[in-house]
Amino acid sequence: MNAIQPSRPPLQPIEPRRVARPRRRRQQHQATTALALETTAKLAVNVILSSAAIVALVQLLPYHKSVQGKLQEIRVQVKQTEERVNRLQTNFGNLFDPKQTKTNMQDLSNRVDPTRRNIVLLDKDTNDADEAGQTASSP
Repeated sequence: MNAIQPSRPPLQPIEPRRVARPRRRRQQHQATTALALETTAKLAVNVILSSAAIVALVQLLPYHKSVQGKLQEIRVQVKQTEERVNRLQTNFGNLFDPKQTKTNMQDLSNRVDPTRRNIVLLDKDTNDADEAGQTASSP
């Protein structure tokens, strides 16, 4: 009972280690093969996704062109409408100008100012021909 116990466990005889090189080469080959398969799979997935994106873009191009055409037409119509609105706004201001009452009444109705005189312009050639015709018919 009172025997002295060894402080360390007894040493075991050292066995010679086995050479693990073939196993490491096989493991390295398997790891390289797994890495190559993983890289190939990633590449294949990326190629598939890229081709799907390209196909989607090709299908969207005609739609994009038609939308751009419609947008251009709308812009032209908006510009024309803005010009018309500006013209109408200036005319609206003129309609309520008391100095232009007679002019506005003549423009908006068929009535003509009774003090207005009609001026008829005649060509000199037709006027000469008419006079020649009148002098020839009257003896």
